[in-house]
Amino acid sequence: MTIAVISDIHGNLTALEAVLENAHERGIERIFCLGDLIGKGPNAIKSVERIRETCEVVLLGNWDDFITKKIESDEINWHQSQLAGEPMSYLRSLPFHYDFYMSGKYVRLFHASAKSVYHRVFPMRAPHDEKLAIFENTEHITPLESNITPDVVGFGDIHAALVEPIFPQKTLFNCGSVGNSLDIPQATYAILHGAYLSKEPAPFSIEIVRVPYDVEKEIAIAREMGLPNVEAYALELREAKYRGIPTKS
Repeated sequence: MTIAVISDIHGNLTALEAVLENAHERGIERIFCLGDLIGKGPNAIKSVERIRETCEVVLLGNWDDFITKKIESDEINWHQSQLAGEPMSYLRSLPFHYDFYMSGKYVRLFHASAKSVYHRVFPMRAPHDEKLAIFENTEHITPLESNITPDVVGFGDIHAALVEPIFPQKTLFNCGSVGNSLDIPQATYAILHGAYLSKEPAPFSIEIVRVPYDVEKEIAIAREMGLPNVEAYALELREAKYRGIPTKS
């Protein structure tokens, strides 16, 4: 069994379609999304629609929460105008995390950290105790069984893919970003290989996949649609240079 884990689409439909096509070519039928469906890119509503069509699990991201608030920003209001009505209700309904067993390992997925969709952790420079905290049960978490914590945690949010063993005997992975990658300017996602929903020990692995897509096509679509701040979006897609995103007020 293989599971594609995607995150941070950010309204980039061109990149999303490239990743979905790649997953289909690999014969992957089960796809989980770790949030941030919208924001930054131009195609909010179409991205939400495609995620709803193709993903078995969809989790809440910081942009998915942020976009449902009343914000005094022309750029944010532009994105909100695509999502009025039922799509906003859908984003508000998204769960915080998803836990399951795979090849005997207890796996937990969420957008950013166990503390909040707004609590950002960069494992490449975080101290060991901060990385261990990602595996803890918090007020936002309902574990599958009481008094246990996951062996494997997967998240999105930082737009930079990684797989890291965490002492003792835990694994942390980031699936990267589909639509707004900030380590390599290609659409990125992860694949979990193992026996889904099985508590029996079996082979298990995590694969990071980079998918080239037509960045210039996506930028042209953004210009045609009148995306505000399109030059910042173009810079991120072409060069993977971060411009910052809103934080919770």
